[in-house]
Amino acid sequence: MIEQIFNYFTVENLYYWVNFGVLPFWLILIFFPQSHFCRYFVTSIFPIFILSGAYIFMFYKSYLNSYDFEQNFELYFGINNISELFSDKSFLIMFWIHFVSINLFTGGWIVKDSQKLGINKILLILPLILTYLIGPLGLLTYWLIRIFYAKSINLYE
Repeated sequence: MIEQIFNYFTVENLYYWVNFGVLPFWLILIFFPQSHFCRYFVTSIFPIFILSGAYIFMFYKSYLNSYDFEQNFELYFGINNISELFSDKSFLIMFWIHFVSINLFTGGWIVKDSQKLGINKILLILPLILTYLIGPLGLLTYWLIRIFYAKSINLYE
């Protein structure tokens, strides 16, 4: 049975599971940010734990397929090296899981922080959608909204 699971989760299947798997978390963040379900399952360690499991699984699978992990350090030597790394599907899916995890974590932080400041959940819709799709631009949008609610610019909080 474990072998069937191992063979089922190809890079393509894992890509679809990760993409469709995070959608419920994002929908809850956007539409139900103040619910108990959001607090205990979405803004907790739970989704990061699941995505970390997918990352470790892909890392292990790449290791078994003799992936050259030392090649990953070449991405710091130039833009051409990054394009070579992205041509490998194993590296690409690990990068994608990394990207999706960080964006979801950021979305959860936005919701928690907005609740501390009493920001209206309607104002969170745009920053959360942008964070899901573009990451840093969503965080910037939230930060601009946050300035008006906090009535100060705090660079270290």
